[in-house]
Amino acid sequence: VQLQASGGGLVQAGESLRLSCETSGIDFVAHAFAWYRQAPGNQRELVAAITRGGNANYGDSVKGRFTISRDNAKNTVYLQMNSLKPEDTAVYLCNADQFGFSYWGQGTLVTVSS
Repeated sequence: VQLQASGGGLVQAGESLRLSCETSGIDFVAHAFAWYRQAPGNQRELVAAITRGGNANYGDSVKGRFTISRDNAKNTVYLQMNSLKPEDTAVYLCNADQFGFSYWGQGTLVTVSS
């Protein structure tokens, strides 16, 4: 099983990034997915989640700015991040979940400068 997160980088405040989580080795359509983030010294935080049926929910700090989506044909989950803020700086991790059994990717670093 592999969850390969990519798309992170260094951007200025107000700019956008799109993260991707390419998966292999799992039944993609049978899993729900989520993006979490963890900044140094902070607890891991749920950013966004999407169900098998495509219903999404978001952490309060990113509502209206971030959008999670899934492409079942490409076995890939995306996180479109707009209007980035310095407080969005963190390692972003992809999670796949099926009935409480989870897989984690290695994360991609997002750094937002002011």
